[in-house]
Amino acid sequence: MLPVPTRFFPVPDAPSSPQIAATLDAVNLLRRKSATAESVEAAEPAVPAAPTVPASPAVTAGKGRPTPKRREAQGQRRGPVAPPPMTQREAVKRAKQTPDGRKLTKDERRALSAERREKMMRGDDAYVLPRDRGPVRAYVRDVVDSRRNLAGLLLPFAVLSIIVMMLPNLIIRTYGPMVLLVALLAAVVDSALFGRRLARQAQAKFPKGDPSGLSMKGGALGFYGFNRACLPRRMRAPRPRVKAGQAVD
Repeated sequence: MLPVPTRFFPVPDAPSSPQIAATLDAVNLLRRKSATAESVEAAEPAVPAAPTVPASPAVTAGKGRPTPKRREAQGQRRGPVAPPPMTQREAVKRAKQTPDGRKLTKDERRALSAERREKMMRGDDAYVLPRDRGPVRAYVRDVVDSRRNLAGLLLPFAVLSIIVMMLPNLIIRTYGPMVLLVALLAAVVDSALFGRRLARQAQAKFPKGDPSGLSMKGGALGFYGFNRACLPRRMRAPRPRVKAGQAVD
């Protein structure tokens, strides 16, 4: 029989004595470090924790004055000024309310409207139309109201001319309009001359111009006086402040 070959495995070499000595020294060093750390921790004294003090509530000082009432606070409240109304509907809606937004009753609206109209008829610049504002326009109104103007007959002449054209009389229908036309031309000429004189008087009395910013040209003042002179005294707004024939400075 043939012999079976035996398989040999390499056997590791045993560690030498110097390697064993280095390993032992490293283990002893680690043990010494751990023991030293434990001794330092034991030597340090324990520091007691600081006691917690509860926070005292803040004391607020008094205002030194009584709390205002709600009505007084609303009266003193100030805010941005509301923009002017953009439409007629918005203006009517705002006129029916108070500044604090409260809706007015029917009686309150009626009283407020009557008060505004009365101030407008007196000539208050805060309530009159923009064309009637300023001392120059007030002076022109006084001069016009103190004079008996032929322009005041234009409206009656217009009504009379319609009546004349409806009459069956041929003579009246023929010569009536001619008489009315002559009276109309006389009123226009008188108003033109009076307007020029009125403009010179106003410019001489107010050489620095109108503080309200309205035009001081002769045509603008004359046309303003002519429009007022065409209306009867009872229909003029603002209400006349002088009597007919009274001198105006």
